[in-house]
Formats: sequence, C-alpha cells, structure tokens
Amino acid sequence: MVIGKIRVPLFCSLIIWAALWEVVGRSGASFIIPPLSAVFARIVEIVPTATFAEALWITGKAFLLGNAIAIAVGVPLGVIMGRSIIADRVFLPWVNLFLSAPLTALVPVIMVIFGLGETTIVMTVVLFAVWIIVLDARAGVRGISPSLVEMAQVFGANPWQAFGKIYIYAALPEILSGIRLGMIRAVKGVVIGQLLVSIIGFGRLFELYSSRFLMEHFWALLFVLFAFAFTLNEVLAWLERKVDYYAAARH
Repeated sequence: MVIGKIRVPLFCSLIIWAALWEVVGRSGASFIIPPLSAVFARIVEIVPTATFAEALWITGKAFLLGNAIAIAVGVPLGVIMGRSIIADRVFLPWVNLFLSAPLTALVPVIMVIFGLGETTIVMTVVLFAVWIIVLDARAGVRGISPSLVEMAQVFGANPWQAFGKIYIYAALPEILSGIRLGMIRAVKGVVIGQLLVSIIGFGRLFELYSSRFLMEHFWALLFVLFAFAFTLNEVLAWLERKVDYYAAARH
C-alpha cells in the first residue's frame, strides 16, 4: 500500500483498526464491542480450559470428517464432469444451484433426513464444502491438454490409471484451490450446524456466551475461529504455490 509516495506495510491497517476498536470498547459506546485488549486476554484464559478442549474435539471431528467426505465425493465428480459432456450437463446445473443457494436454509432439510445429531452436522459441512471442490476439479480437468490424454491412451492406460496419473496430477493446482475454498466454507458450515442442529461444540459455547452477554468471551472464540480459518487458508495457499509447476505441463 502506497500513500503519498510512501510505502506503508499492509499490517498497518490492522493496527489502525485495532486501535479504533480499543478506543470504542473503552468508551463504553456499546456493550457488544468490548476493548480489544480484554478480548485477547479472554483468548488466553479460555483456550487452555477443558471446556474449550472438549468443544474443539467435537467441532474438529465433525469438520475433518465432513471435509474428507466432501473431498472424496467432490474431486472424482469434478473429474468426471470435466471429461464427460453428458455428466457435465447432468450435474453442472445442480452444482451451480447449490453453490449459489442460501445453504443455511437447507440445514433443516438435512435435519429431517438424518435427525438431531452429529451426522447432520457432518452433512452440513459436506453441503457447504463439496460444490466448490467439484467446480474447481472440473475446471482443472477441462484445462488439461488433450495431448496428455492421447498419450495415456497410446500407452494403454486404463481409466483408473488415467485418473490417478493424468487427471489428478495435471489438475492438482485447481483441485487444491477448491479444497482450500471448501474448507473455509466448511468452517462456517460446522458452526452453523452446531448452532441450528444440536447445541454442541463451539456452537454450544457461542450460545452460552451470547445468552449470558459475555461479549469478551464471544469475541475471543470468534477470533480463534478467524485465526484457524486464516491459518488454514495460508497453509493450503502455500501448498498450491508449491504444485503450480504441474499447471505448466498441461499446455
């Protein structure tokens, strides 16, 4: 960021916003916004507790399982859509529909099908994550050079070998991009599922803090989730950059 020919580091804007938050919090203008220093103090207080560890275990288990299912379904479906015109015409309208739909409104439908329990929360994570994974895998496969596919056919590769050796590797940058975006969406999905379906995990803590107006605790937990989502995004983005050389081999 350049201001008046002076290069200002981007993190300076965060410092400015943090200072404004602290001033507003200490002014007592709104009980919803506590001082930022108090929020960070609560983070240090609640993270080592057994209650937080239990909520993290419950939430993390649903998050990981839901993402595993989304990846296991989304990547093969995206590859099939990228290689088959018929499959693309059959599934693409539905994928676009669910990607653009207000998915929170569909959680009660999942609740009716799977009941009140962790299965519904896992399926909510899948619902939020899988569609972007499908679209990115499809885009990656459609960008593969036809010569690579023809080479696999010439050397007698069967469909499974072509899937593992050609499509997955050549489309890996887009597949990882879809997984990264899907996991970010899944963070929202797991919290929404725990709030709407069964009040457990981080959803229970959010409900507890908001109902008792413990806004310092509420923001502290929210900051922990923000930090997790940001770290996850950066790690997967770094991994994407490491495999970008695969994209050059497609052309």
